[in-house]
Amino acid sequence: MADLFAAQEPSFRPEAAPLNGPLADRLRPQQLADVVGQEHLTGPEGAIGRMVAAGKLSSIILWGPPGTGKTTIARLLADAVGLRFVAISAVFSGVADLKKVFAEAKEYARLGRKTLLFVDEIHRFNRAQQDGFLPYVEDGTVTLVGATTENPSFELNAAVLSRAQVLILHRLDPAALTRLLDRAEAAEERPLPLTPDARDALVASADGDGRFLLNQAETLFSVQFEKPLDPAALGDFLQRRVAVYDKDREGHYNLISALHKSVRGSDPQAALYYLARMLTAGEEPLYVLRRLVRMAVEDIGLADPNALVQCLAAKDTYEFLGSPEGELAIAQACLYVATAPKSNAAYMAQKAAWRSAKETGSLMPPQNILNAPTKLMKQIGYGAGYTYDHDAEGGFSGDNYWPEEMAPQTFYTPTDRGHEKRIAERLAWWNEMRERRRSDGE
Repeated sequence: MADLFAAQEPSFRPEAAPLNGPLADRLRPQQLADVVGQEHLTGPEGAIGRMVAAGKLSSIILWGPPGTGKTTIARLLADAVGLRFVAISAVFSGVADLKKVFAEAKEYARLGRKTLLFVDEIHRFNRAQQDGFLPYVEDGTVTLVGATTENPSFELNAAVLSRAQVLILHRLDPAALTRLLDRAEAAEERPLPLTPDARDALVASADGDGRFLLNQAETLFSVQFEKPLDPAALGDFLQRRVAVYDKDREGHYNLISALHKSVRGSDPQAALYYLARMLTAGEEPLYVLRRLVRMAVEDIGLADPNALVQCLAAKDTYEFLGSPEGELAIAQACLYVATAPKSNAAYMAQKAAWRSAKETGSLMPPQNILNAPTKLMKQIGYGAGYTYDHDAEGGFSGDNYWPEEMAPQTFYTPTDRGHEKRIAERLAWWNEMRERRRSDGE
């Protein structure tokens, strides 16, 4: 196995790492060409590949999921361009630590050696701390390489982003993860105690995290099994990786956006998938229900008024039953709104009406539709000439209800989908009656 592996990837030498360390540390790549899954950056045409070829490194932000090689790439970059490597974590470091790092970097720079400062979880530093990097980046004391799992657009200062290039690392695909397992088997000089199907299941369980995969492999290597594990036995032995999901971070907003757009696009299968992603990751069910209610009024509206009823009923059911039984009601509401006829006519009408109300100010309604609770108000014409619609032919008077200074507006235009098709027919009939009575009055 080791000879075969060496033939496939001659540049990789697992024995270069400490022999007694964790498997993930022993398999850390020794050069950029050994990094798996990020060839779009490390290859000859990638941003990192071009920097190394030029021998000049600019400050960068490495943005990607856990276990995709951010720390390794930073260390190898320093080696590749001859920079001193210093690593700190924003979780454990404060202002005093930064001052010490910058002072040492200045001293090394005076002696002719520049420093690559790797800041893990850089988004954990507050805005003022992030600003503290700027003078040292600008004068070349350090080349900053920050690593973050969060969207830099939201978490990093604009001043930092303007001085650094953001490079996106991909979650490791099955091919890249399989290569890591090949390396692990080569380093251990024995295959994993797994059937082929179980090996595929192990790769899938990592959810794109190479470090997690190698830790799982190390656990398997540490135990003697009578026979290779099949997928069911593997599942009993190992815990599946919990999906990355922070309820106040970008993953949260990405998934709720995907759920909303799947509902709007009438794809109940995708909508149910994203709903499951959120709830199994620990999202608050009432938050999801609030978003489903919003979808019912924004994207369905009067095309199917029962969508709102279904969502509110799901909320009541969940509060009554709790988890996990009540989650079935959430799934039912999700499927209902995804399969309902779609219309944003009510949503657009509301926006248009609010805009018009702000523009027209305090225009008085016509006097004939004003109440006249006092004698004086009757004397000056309040309520004079009002037609009680229930007494009119067809239960429709056709009166004008708009301020005299304002022409009638059309905010709500129903679609021809679902219940709104009947509403559109009714509105058309009323408009015809208004025109007819206006003509009769002339």
